[in-house]
Amino acid sequence: MLDLTYANGALTAQLYGEIDHHVAPRIRSQIDAKCESLRPAKLVLDFRAVSFMDSSGIGLIMGRYRCISLLGGRLEVVNIPPTLKKIVTLSGVESLGVMK
Repeated sequence: MLDLTYANGALTAQLYGEIDHHVAPRIRSQIDAKCESLRPAKLVLDFRAVSFMDSSGIGLIMGRYRCISLLGGRLEVVNIPPTLKKIVTLSGVESLGVMK
């Protein structure tokens, strides 16, 4: 579900598997706890290994955007698989300027 690494002021959350309403709260709390303790300049959400995502995944992105912004950092969302691109595009996440 989640691997967190911190280097050079950036916290990277490598997400994998399925992100739905069952696992999203656990992922969210782990990322938020690390952000609060480390206060990274950048939070990177890497979706390279995510096979499925519903609206909970969009909520995960939006909430982490708010959280890291309040801490003075910025969010980058990277490696969205083509199969998930449509849900991300329809959600309006791209308008936040976080997609890389």
